[in-house]
Amino acid sequence: MTHDHQTIRFCPYCGETVVLKQIYNEEHAACPNCRWVHYEDPKVAAGVLVLDAGRILLTRRIFNPHKGDWTLPAGFMNAYENPQDTARRECLEETGLEVEIDKLLDIISGREHPRGADMVVVYLAHVTGGTLIAGDDASEAAFFALTNLPPLAFQATQQIVESLRNNRFDDFLSK
Repeated sequence: MTHDHQTIRFCPYCGETVVLKQIYNEEHAACPNCRWVHYEDPKVAAGVLVLDAGRILLTRRIFNPHKGDWTLPAGFMNAYENPQDTARRECLEETGLEVEIDKLLDIISGREHPRGADMVVVYLAHVTGGTLIAGDDASEAAFFALTNLPPLAFQATQQIVESLRNNRFDDFLSK
């Protein structure tokens, strides 16, 4: 598998110009001076599925990709952050709602676009406080009936909605 290594041009430790080096059947940016090797870490996002009276909580994106489309409240994990903390934080930042995590629903893998996540951890959650108001990178936040959804952004959101529609989460929702 090859990757675009144009963004790593200099060693972050000694400043030497890096070269591409074949390591375990993959090319990596490597420093010929101090022998540092760049291994690209996966990008992880976490989010929540919040239901209220059969309606799903979604946020409308203000940035590309998928500007203007709707998605689950979700975002990238910070280093050393627990994915549940990420999901709660992102929901609060994007919707003004505080949530409690109930269960892990799914882990969806596959980077959809160059700046996207390699995996999205999605939790079932319920509202414990706050006031519904869009914030951070959302222009709107609202609950929608599954039968009347706006255009959805991201495969992860689409996959969760499809699973919900096909009753794949019934065991999770009934407990």
